[in-house]
Amino acid sequence: MKNVLAQRVVSVPPSGIRKFFDIAATMKNVISLGIGEPDFVTPPAITEAGIRSLQQGETHYTSNSGILELRQAISDHVARLYGVRYNPESEILITVGVSEALHLAMSALVDPGDEVIIPTPCFVAYAPAVVFAGGVPVNLCTRAENGFQTSAEDIAQAITPRTKAILLGYPNNPTGAVMSHERLLGIARLVEERDLLVISDEIYDRLVYGVEHTCFASLPGMRERTVVLQGFSKAYAMTGWRLGYALGPAEIIAGMRKMHQYIIMSAPTPAQYAALEALRSGEPEVQRMRAEYDRRRKVVVAGLNAMGLTCCEPKGAFYAFPSIRASGMTSDEFANRLLEEERVALIPGTAFGACGEGFVRISYATSLEKIEEALERMRRFMERHG
Repeated sequence: MKNVLAQRVVSVPPSGIRKFFDIAATMKNVISLGIGEPDFVTPPAITEAGIRSLQQGETHYTSNSGILELRQAISDHVARLYGVRYNPESEILITVGVSEALHLAMSALVDPGDEVIIPTPCFVAYAPAVVFAGGVPVNLCTRAENGFQTSAEDIAQAITPRTKAILLGYPNNPTGAVMSHERLLGIARLVEERDLLVISDEIYDRLVYGVEHTCFASLPGMRERTVVLQGFSKAYAMTGWRLGYALGPAEIIAGMRKMHQYIIMSAPTPAQYAALEALRSGEPEVQRMRAEYDRRRKVVVAGLNAMGLTCCEPKGAFYAFPSIRASGMTSDEFANRLLEEERVALIPGTAFGACGEGFVRISYATSLEKIEEALERMRRFMERHG
């Protein structure tokens, strides 16, 4: 049996993040700054709502689209935050995490050979999602001097007759960048002018610091051209519940729902009831966790800059993306040697695309005590190698 696996699967390398987790798991006394999930547990009221749903016998399939009450709450939530409303009946789809929503959007929109422009560094799943859908990812480098933001001018240079869509991920993983309203307006004008679609992953929208997040669909003319990907994992510390959602025009959501029907049926029922409680009562917890991330963020950025690892200030998510050029090492070499010599695990920038060379990703979704100890170990490392 030759060539058992499909070429599109073979062509995608394993996740560069998982590699370092696997290595670190075999070592003692490792402080991990690599994991991209909240270190907080799900707030009690949300967990209790999920348990209560089980106790009340809510153990069956829901509608393919998800519980209508949850979809109505999401519609109200997005309208309140960003002034754009979606029809709960036809324009909202509840998914198994944002990961499913991403793959559904790509599979529903991308034909073989279609190009999707992706500003990078970016989340590791973006390019594979395009490839698995039969499309061609077009990586567009962003730069530290611009705060890792992209622009209409940069995107325009990457557009070809085969361009179908732009995949935006802001607030950004891994850089922590947040796009300015003005830059997004420029991209919106370009999207309309070139008749393109936008898939906007906004999972970190509630985790911004000193700036405001702009929902791309709220921009003039963009509601009918945009699929917004959202979920509960980051802001509500619900990663293990696996619940996300997609917002978009009825025609696109119908296509995504069709695939969802055949692949998933419906998202986990108890998780949907937990998410409903998150929207009803979780805002104080969101604010509490965001304030703690902000406190850690300031410590991380100051510590990195003090040891010569230049870091532009992240404005969102819970990541810093410092340059490691002062070490004279590649990103992979830096991450490997830091883990070996000082037992600090972080992720090389190249895990997020070739444009990440010369950088590493640090997650501050861990306790301040561990962060301070990790920074001290990194300082010793830089004294030897800086």
